[in-house]
Amino acid sequence: MASTTRQPPPAAMSIGLNVNGAVHSLEVDPRVTLLDALREHLQLTGTKKGCDHGQCGACTVLINGRRINSCLTLAVMHEGDHIVTVEGLASAGELHPMQAAFVEHDGFQCGYCTPGQICSAIGMLAEAQAGWPSHATADVASAEIALTDAEIRERMSGNICRCAAYPNIVAAIRDVADGART
Repeated sequence: MASTTRQPPPAAMSIGLNVNGAVHSLEVDPRVTLLDALREHLQLTGTKKGCDHGQCGACTVLINGRRINSCLTLAVMHEGDHIVTVEGLASAGELHPMQAAFVEHDGFQCGYCTPGQICSAIGMLAEAQAGWPSHATADVASAEIALTDAEIRERMSGNICRCAAYPNIVAAIRDVADGART
């Protein structure tokens, strides 16, 4: 009969996370997700825990300008990266243009998915501006991506809104994409 000895948990690690422009020193279990580090260690609760499986997008943050589901990555993997949460988008007391557009277009109802939607929308616009095609891109060889409603919906498909505020979310994103807000 095989021995069933329990292994001790891994030792805590010291890491420094650059979140919203400030470096935070943390002692974390190496198995802690970035989502849990943000919420439980730094009290940045704007980033939401929805499914905890990378399927809903409520936990989306920006890492080095790219959107990522923070529930699917470990905090220790992001030492030295620039992490931006919804709390870090506003500047000098002014909402980020995407935040303001979501307010103006009622791009939220219960608001639970909104932080992830906003961070994802910002990352998505950067991807489109860089010329990255999606499954809905009509001409993948084109250097310029036409952000049609179908293109926006496809690019935002990883972010689920249970209240179904999708038309308003698309309108908010379109407002920013079309340059109405800068």
